[in-house]
Amino acid sequence: MLDKKMEKALNDQLNAEMASGYLYLSMATYFEDKDLPGFGNALRVHAQEELDHAMKFYDYILRKGGSVVLQAIDTPKREWKNTVEVYEEILEHEELVTSLIHDLVDLSIKIKDHATNQFLLWFVEEQVEEEELAHEDLRKVKMALESPQLLYLLDKEYGQLTNQTEEE
Repeated sequence: MLDKKMEKALNDQLNAEMASGYLYLSMATYFEDKDLPGFGNALRVHAQEELDHAMKFYDYILRKGGSVVLQAIDTPKREWKNTVEVYEEILEHEELVTSLIHDLVDLSIKIKDHATNQFLLWFVEEQVEEEELAHEDLRKVKMALESPQLLYLLDKEYGQLTNQTEEE
């Protein structure tokens, strides 16, 4: 059985992951509206990954005898100045999610919930990868800011991305 404080924190994270998916879907829409379908595809893939993360929390809460509590999701931002601003926000958002995961790990240690701590370690590693990718993508779009040809190539590259099933 989950500690009530941990159950609430896990539910909050589940909802944060859902909100992340919603934000990335809004970013995908921004790129679709700008006729950059490859960028839109990449962010739709990212949105699905975030929803997959939410479902990991959903399933874990249930497995541990907790109760899932879904919360309202705020309307995400819809407009950005340019591609760089979108990717700067992605990096900031991933850094925020990392801090939320670290807070969960700290709580699991504090209350000596070893099972939840073990469950969260996957997310700690995932956030290292997410931040690394966000830095890389931001670097690429900054280079493309003054090169329509590079922006076109990135759009083609991102159009090839697919959602790969994540290992448990």
